[in-house]
Amino acid sequence: MVVILGAGLAGISSSYHIGHSKCQVFEQNAYAGGHIHSEIRDGFTWDEGPHVSFTKNEYVRDLFASSTEFAEYPVFPANYYKGYWIPHPAQTNLYAAPQVIREECVNDFLAVRESSDRVDFTPGNYQEWLEFAYGDTFANNFPGAYTRKYWTTEPKNLTTDWVGGRMYFPAVNDVLEGAQNPLDKSTHYITSVRYPKMGGYLSFAQKMLAGANIEYGKKVSFTSFENRAIHFSDGTKIKFKKLISTIPLPVLIRQSDAPDVIKDAASQLSCSSVLLVNIVANHPAQRENNWIYVYDEDKYSSRINFTELLSPANGIAGKTGIQVEVYFSKYKPMKESQDKIISAVCNEMIEMGLIQAEDNIESTHSKWVEWANVIFDHSRRKALDTIYNWLAQYGLVREENDLEPMTDWDQQFKKEPHANSASLFLAGRFGQWNYFWSDDCVLRGKYLGQTIFM
Repeated sequence: MVVILGAGLAGISSSYHIGHSKCQVFEQNAYAGGHIHSEIRDGFTWDEGPHVSFTKNEYVRDLFASSTEFAEYPVFPANYYKGYWIPHPAQTNLYAAPQVIREECVNDFLAVRESSDRVDFTPGNYQEWLEFAYGDTFANNFPGAYTRKYWTTEPKNLTTDWVGGRMYFPAVNDVLEGAQNPLDKSTHYITSVRYPKMGGYLSFAQKMLAGANIEYGKKVSFTSFENRAIHFSDGTKIKFKKLISTIPLPVLIRQSDAPDVIKDAASQLSCSSVLLVNIVANHPAQRENNWIYVYDEDKYSSRINFTELLSPANGIAGKTGIQVEVYFSKYKPMKESQDKIISAVCNEMIEMGLIQAEDNIESTHSKWVEWANVIFDHSRRKALDTIYNWLAQYGLVREENDLEPMTDWDQQFKKEPHANSASLFLAGRFGQWNYFWSDDCVLRGKYLGQTIFM
């Protein structure tokens, strides 16, 4: 029997692809889904952030499609900057920005693109990457500001290995044309998305969940790698021969028989938390943008979505469900009470024109998500390498490129299966401490099932 810790998407996928009859999943919550869990409150379906599927992987697309009825539609994200609404990505839509900063952005962009210093330059951190890609003005006013809000730290504190195709590196002509008029093409990496018609994003996992052996309310309190045993907070314990852990790696290590030097390494792994502020207003959504990025650093709000714009069944006709994300971490601790933040966020929605007036607010509630985004700071890679090397003596087989934030799945599935001696596996965004999205979590489970447990 394969023991799986965590019934989030990576854990569910692992059990599904190995075979539910061969697996036992232990989940600390009273529900499955982890980050993709959807809940109904005040007549609205709320996800943990704006989850949408835009994967190009045909296997995942087909798996999700066979799980539930879904809608597929184009999306039009927007950016809010000091009272201006700029289509996304802002890099190629500067026509909508204030004239002064638009001109400065274009001039800096052209200067950096024409610089002879670019030839042999390799950015040493994310701040340098932003300046290299966009010039100082755009870098500091837009992605730099957003980094401090979403990633909760200065761009210079981040590496560049996580960027990949997730930050748009624009062509010169697109920037110049987009500074004058709207482009006749989309330059965002997401052009259309899929989303379940009913039940929230979790519905995409229904096929994988069917038949899974999940014990709920099983919070891990201690892991003995030496004795191959898991202790739970309810006083029970189990032994394992093969273990897949999807729970946050710092938690797994901290609550284990790992030596202090390994626990110290785990403490170097940084992650943000998010306060989700959910607001119901008694009027329709005031904008058609599926989600919104907020660059203003004097506002708590970093990203906003309207749940009924994901699917009409998520809401109530004539009303809007607004979800606002506010991020914190060790770099940016919460200094105000949640009630004060919620009140401030409501005022921000009114200021931005997303809620007509305070009297239109019917209800508010919040949700604290302890584990939101892995922060790719400069200590991550060394700390992760230290932990992986220590776990190798307890059955973890190191994988090629296992320190990279992202996985090339086409290449991954071409690799040789793990050695038969492997008995410890990590999966998922927090289990592997990387930059996984939902399709990555599904494919990690598929990889474990098809290349390891065959």
